[in-house]
Amino acid sequence: MPVSDAPPFVSFLSDYGTRDEFVGVCKAVMLELAPDLRIVDITHDVAPYDVRAAALTLVRAIQYLPAGIVLAIVDPGVGTDRKTLAVEVENGVLVGPDNGLLAPSVAMLGGAVRAVALDNPEYQLQAPGGTFAGRDIMAPAVGHLASGVPLLELGTELDPVLLVPGLLPLPEEGEDGTVKGEVLWVDRFGNVQLNIDPDMLIARGVAMGDRLEVRWREEVRGVRWVNTYAEGKPSELMMVTDSYGLLALAIDRQSAAKTANVSVGTIVTVVPEPSRGAQSN
Repeated sequence: MPVSDAPPFVSFLSDYGTRDEFVGVCKAVMLELAPDLRIVDITHDVAPYDVRAAALTLVRAIQYLPAGIVLAIVDPGVGTDRKTLAVEVENGVLVGPDNGLLAPSVAMLGGAVRAVALDNPEYQLQAPGGTFAGRDIMAPAVGHLASGVPLLELGTELDPVLLVPGLLPLPEEGEDGTVKGEVLWVDRFGNVQLNIDPDMLIARGVAMGDRLEVRWREEVRGVRWVNTYAEGKPSELMMVTDSYGLLALAIDRQSAAKTANVSVGTIVTVVPEPSRGAQSN
């Protein structure tokens, strides 16, 4: 496990934003314990309390992060009896609350080797209150791990099977050949990522360049499945395979989310063989 290599890396994600001092304080706590630590900021702009969005963000990024430690803090249950965790995987350790945030990334990395609840007060900061576990429990755990403290010193070992699972939605395949999915993510450009794998269309005989029928709420649109944004005509809603290998609705140089009036959680049904009544844009 390379977390003790010098200088170690920690990749940091949170919903703290950068307006307040929270991110800086957590970094300072880690660096006080491990001065050679190198910190990668994944993002601190996850919507407040949105555990699912944080889990999705982390799992999209996880395969590109350097070996070492991941600190992920989106913790609406702070101060309750929910646990804070350090989960060892083959290539490092993930630290965060036990609320499903870490689970998809742990699975992506091959599953947990060991896990501990961060309940040893010797490796925590004394806190005037219980509302900043990122500063008082999780950041110190990262710093101690980065300085060589063994994982099992940080708290009580847990059975990884008992950790809270992730809450990522799965698509539904209809007997009529339709695929019902959900909007997982809208990026800053307005591209709309769905939880639908392109292989689900390929299995239905759909090829790149074919047209599809896409339905959401009362809308029905005919779209083309294309390789690049630039293949779209002006203001044309189209389907692409995004950089994470999932289907996405997009419009070249415009916001598909705004144009289609969809957001995270919108249910979208893809029909491989569009009906004659489908609208072309």
